[in-house]
Amino acid sequence: MMTDEERDVRAIRIESNGGPEVLNVQDVAPPTPAADQVLVEVAAAGVNFIDIYQRDGTYPLDLPTGLGLEGAGTVVAVGDEVTDRQVGDRVAWCDTLGSYADQVAVAADRTVVVPADIDPGVAAAVMLQGMTAHYLTHSTYTLGRDDTALVYAAAGGVGRTLVQLAKRRGARVLACTSTEAKAQDVRSLGADEIVFYRDVDVPDTVAELTDGHGVDVVYDSVGQATFDDSLSCLKPRGLMVLYGASSGPVPPVDPQVLNRSGSLYLTRPGLPNYIATTDELAWRAGALFDLLNAGQLDVAIHDRYPLEAAAEAHRDLAAGTTSGKLLLTP
Repeated sequence: MMTDEERDVRAIRIESNGGPEVLNVQDVAPPTPAADQVLVEVAAAGVNFIDIYQRDGTYPLDLPTGLGLEGAGTVVAVGDEVTDRQVGDRVAWCDTLGSYADQVAVAADRTVVVPADIDPGVAAAVMLQGMTAHYLTHSTYTLGRDDTALVYAAAGGVGRTLVQLAKRRGARVLACTSTEAKAQDVRSLGADEIVFYRDVDVPDTVAELTDGHGVDVVYDSVGQATFDDSLSCLKPRGLMVLYGASSGPVPPVDPQVLNRSGSLYLTRPGLPNYIATTDELAWRAGALFDLLNAGQLDVAIHDRYPLEAAAEAHRDLAAGTTSGKLLLTP
């Protein structure tokens, strides 16, 4: 008779790239943690646009493969060389492929300990998206009281946290969103102005809101559909931060465009480069956990889906109709 440890666990696997229908729940052997890893029973796994890009082949992966990068749960086994994590620890992570699963083996030094009074779903929700908002506002561009930021997808998973962190740093926030319901949400988070970017001429609207000066920084996760307008919204020597492409990839850019538009800066950052060290990972996650514990960060969970509904979660996220975080709960 098999013990609990020997029984198969469930995991989402893809055999080929394609639409949400390629996501399949399979029974697999339980992972065995390497010497530097911990084995975690997953309580919640985050659903992110990067998962969609990996699923459809925009970001190629070796196939077949698991999917999902972030999650939170409880350590159930530790590798021989692990000294700073133990069975029973509640941990979260954001860079381990295959997190859409009942169990996942994670490098111990890529986990952070979750405080006892933070729900594991909330912890999972602030890992990839929350730390992205943190590095965007604290490191890619260090926002201050004299700055004005234009934030696209302000009601989304990253956007909601970005608005809150930007306001905590004293910046003025112009929040782009698509519906009045989403506008009410981001207003409640502190956004100073709402830009219904699908219904108005965004550069003209931003010019009106900034007395013709433009904004210091644009945080654009939409990509192809908004890129040109985003550049037009910047003041001279402003920074264009392209951190996503929900509408599709941006075509090649002639650097001379940046010159003609006012000696602009353009960056395409990614979270791995902003949590490359254990110390930086702990700093960013710890800052978010501190805000959660103090009741100073509003994290919205749009919905929680069972593992077998991963395809539905991908469809909902891609449709652009969600507000807040989507989680799988194995």
